[in-house]
Amino acid sequence: MTVTKFELVKNVIGLGVNGKVAKKTVQTFIDCIVGSIKSGEKVQISGFGTFIIREKKERVGRNPKTGEKVLIPAKRVPAFRSSEMLKKRIEKGVSADERK
Repeated sequence: MTVTKFELVKNVIGLGVNGKVAKKTVQTFIDCIVGSIKSGEKVQISGFGTFIIREKKERVGRNPKTGEKVLIPAKRVPAFRSSEMLKKRIEKGVSADERK
């Protein structure tokens, strides 16, 4: 199953928050992360991970159909690095509700 923005909103509503407020809260959280990494800042959420921008260098690729070499331009891409705590929780199969 894929967790969607709608699923996140439903979880916030489950905490007793009004639907419109829950939707705005989730959107604000996402906008904050996007805005920060877009401006070059890293976003670190303790116990979860870090959102960063990676700089990919210009490189030569190949068109798989023709075999022709193609220049792929440099670009900035978002990346996520999970925290050690998140990695351990996933490895142990511990749910978000079972904090130790």
